[in-house]
Amino acid sequence: MKFVFHLGVHCTDDEQLLRCLLKNRGRLADENISVPGPNRYRPLLRESMNSLRGAPATAETQATILDTVLDSDLTERVIFAHDSFLGVRQRAVSAAGLYPNAGDKLFWMAQLFPDDEITFSLAIRDLATFLPQLADEASAAGFPGLLDGIDPLSLRWSDLLYRMRNSVPDTEFIVWCNEDTPLIWPEVLAAVTGHSEAMVLEETDRILATIMRPEGFERLGQYLGEHPPQSIAQRRRIVTAFLERFAMPEAIEMELDLPGWDQALVDRLSANYMDDVAAISAMDGVTLITQ
Repeated sequence: MKFVFHLGVHCTDDEQLLRCLLKNRGRLADENISVPGPNRYRPLLRESMNSLRGAPATAETQATILDTVLDSDLTERVIFAHDSFLGVRQRAVSAAGLYPNAGDKLFWMAQLFPDDEITFSLAIRDLATFLPQLADEASAAGFPGLLDGIDPLSLRWSDLLYRMRNSVPDTEFIVWCNEDTPLIWPEVLAAVTGHSEAMVLEETDRILATIMRPEGFERLGQYLGEHPPQSIAQRRRIVTAFLERFAMPEAIEMELDLPGWDQALVDRLSANYMDDVAAISAMDGVTLITQ
C-alpha cells in the first residue's frame, strides 16, 4: 500500500487540498485511492506516534489503524493531511530553523507503516510573507513573540528539506511554491493523489475563488467550459489572463508590519527564497512542481 502525508505547511493552502479531495473521494475511490475524513485519523495517528516514539508499528497496530480509517479492502493509496504534522504553528520557527522537530516527526510517521511506500508533500512560501502571517496567527492564538530572538535571514526551506530527507532518505517528497498554486493546482492534486490521466476532479478551480472577484471567477468558469484547455500550458495562460484582470489585490498582497523589518530585509528574504527553490529542485528524491 502507498501512503501520502500532506504536511501543509501552515499559511499555505489552508486545508484546501484536503477539502478538494474530500469532495472527490467517491471518484478517487473508484481508483482505489482513499481520502479519509481528518477526524478518523488525526487523533489516532498522533496517539500511535506518541506511543511508538519511532519504533516500527507492529502488524497488529497497522491493522488497527487501517481498520479505523479505511472503508475498503481494495485501497491501494491513502492520503492523510494536516498542516500540524510537523508541529503546531507556535513551534514552527526557532533558532534551530523552520519546524525544528520535523526530522523526528517524519521518521515517526514513516514508522507507522515501515514496510510500505511513503510520500510526503508540502508547499513552501516566501519567508517575507510566511513569517509575518505565521507570527500574526500565533499571536491571535495567544502566543505572541513567535519571532523574538530569531534572525529571519538564517531560515531556509532547503535546510528543512535536507533535514527531512536525511531522516527518511528512502521516501519521496512532492514540493511546490505556494505562490504558484493558482496556476498549478490541478497538477498538485494529480501528483498527491496519483490518479489516472483520464480522471477529471471536480471543483479544482475553487482555489481561484479565494483570490478573484466573483464576476471574474464566474467568467473564468464559463470560458473554461466553452473552451476546454488542450494542454497544461494553455490552461495556465488562460488563468493568468483572468488573474491579471480580476485578481483581488487584498487577497494576493500582504502588508508587512513587523518590528525592525524594512524593504531591504524583505528583498533579501525573497532573494534567499529563490535560491532555496533552486536548491530544492536539485535534491534527490524531491519532485518540485513548477509553473
